Amino acid sequence: MRYFIERALKKLAKLTRDQVEELLIQSAGEIDRLETVMNSLTEGVLVCDQNHNLILTNKYAEHYLPIGAYEPGGQPVWASVRDDTIAEFLEHTLRNGDKALDREFTVEIKGIRRLLSVSVLPLVKDGHVTGSLVHVQEITERKTREARLRRAENLASLTTLAAGVAHEIKNPLGSISIHIQLIQKAIKKLPRNQRGVLDKYLSVVNEEIDRLNHIVVDFLFAVRPMNIEVREGDINALIQDLVDFVRFELEAAHIETRLDLAGDLASIEFDERYMKQALLNLIKNAMAAMDSGGVLSIKTEASESEVYIHISDTGVGIPEENLSKIFEPYYTTKESGSGLGLTLVFKIIKEHQGEITVNSKEGKGTSFQITLPLPRTTTRLISYTRDTAGEDGV
Repeated sequence: MRYFIERALKKLAKLTRDQVEELLIQSAGEIDRLETVMNSLTEGVLVCDQNHNLILTNKYAEHYLPIGAYEPGGQPVWASVRDDTIAEFLEHTLRNGDKALDREFTVEIKGIRRLLSVSVLPLVKDGHVTGSLVHVQEITERKTREARLRRAENLASLTTLAAGVAHEIKNPLGSISIHIQLIQKAIKKLPRNQRGVLDKYLSVVNEEIDRLNHIVVDFLFAVRPMNIEVREGDINALIQDLVDFVRFELEAAHIETRLDLAGDLASIEFDERYMKQALLNLIKNAMAAMDSGGVLSIKTEASESEVYIHISDTGVGIPEENLSKIFEPYYTTKESGSGLGLTLVFKIIKEHQGEITVNSKEGKGTSFQITLPLPRTTTRLISYTRDTAGEDGV
């Protein structure tokens, strides 16, 4: 089509009015077709001229960046992008004449955090740079799948190590603990002025033995296959019991609890013991994140096929670069944490055929969402009718 137009323009002076009109109609149709192709792409495209002014974009880019109103060629592309971080990146890259590939940025669209991959490439025609091309791709789901795969691989590795390592540690600890008790009994026979320092040292050893035992128990719990015994129950009642259980701790920590439990929530299938452990771990995490007090919010809601549990806090939040690591074994920011708490939560929710996601901002708090399936207790049947003519109908 382009070559046809170029040839026609060379003969423009010889064309009749009808031929010019036909040429314009064909050109308009071609432009409309190209716009349709651009707007049908599932990736964002922004085209800039040699002065970095935005001259063309598609719907995908306008939605995910997002792009404000602009006059083609009227202003630099970074002035049209309504995200300060991405705008700064585009300005720096384009002004320096650099090429950038797959730079990742987080944007918030209608309250949902999305991960974007942005690339800046030169626009080349006949061996000359005539402008720039900005490519935008939404990669949230891909990154989520990669994180899940990495967590599954880590859990598989832990399972392989568990049987040997955990018992090799636990058995000597039991022996040490017994001999410490024997030593303490022997010390009691000494004069009081000779056993003070020894008692102090032995109490420290006992504390460390208990701590190591807890780590081993958590480790075994994290890697052993879970014997999930699900029964239909009221998840709201379980949450209420948990909150009542930790209410005094929450009040002592100056944490306000806000419950928003859906009144018409259907019963779901879960193992009460394990689900309590998972939710309690999340509540304890929230408390640890609000050492100066704050608000703990727990909300339940449902769709046609799933139940959602939201646990949010107003604590210190999690750095963006660490969000993908928090469910990995032994990752912790606590001085005394084992790094297995959220790994256990992840495993328990997975054993219930559910999903858990996290959303957090440093200094503003963290929110976990648990998604659990509703039991399929009813089967929809297709009704059968017969019309007056005797023909079958559905």
